[in-house]
Amino acid sequence: MFVITADQIDSRNDHDRAREMIAQLLAQNPDAFSLPPDQTAGDEIQLLVSAAQPTLSTILALHRSGHWSVGLGIGAVRTPLPVSTRQATGGAFIAARDAVVRAKRTEAHFALEVSQTDAAATDTAAGIEALLTMLLLLRQRRTPQGWEAGDLFESGLAQTDIASELKITTGAVSQRLKAAQYRVEQAARPALVRLLEQLDHNANESETL
Repeated sequence: MFVITADQIDSRNDHDRAREMIAQLLAQNPDAFSLPPDQTAGDEIQLLVSAAQPTLSTILALHRSGHWSVGLGIGAVRTPLPVSTRQATGGAFIAARDAVVRAKRTEAHFALEVSQTDAAATDTAAGIEALLTMLLLLRQRRTPQGWEAGDLFESGLAQTDIASELKITTGAVSQRLKAAQYRVEQAARPALVRLLEQLDHNANESETL
């Protein structure tokens, strides 16, 4: 299972963003979460996700907002599940807590931890964290114009339709997408999902032996 613990950056000098972030995540992917997302220690949110694809999408959404340090924990979760995320326990929750503490000290404000301690799992987790960090930093460099064109591109619009929507030329659309490295991201996402799936499988298999 995947547990995401996100801690609001500089919350003392900002309003509480937890409720609005949870609402945004639920609107974007209402079926992603195994339990309702919870606001826990004041400025933290905690999410339990059973699949790698929505886990990656949730991390990308949190990071894009620019207001969260994100810790991803992978491992077993005690069953049967309780009624709320804050009541759930297991190795994945402990790993997510360790990850978010470390995420606060990283350039991308992201870290990944696994609940088991064998060297192979730790090395795999470190490799996935490095790849995902590169993707997050790439996205962090995008201009508002790049996001604007990219969001329309991801919605399925052709470049001619994007050009019409933004009132620019198709050449300008192509240039924005190229500068934003959207095709690089589209190629990277499925590979990251597969790596997360494999790590999750190995972590749960190890903890049930």
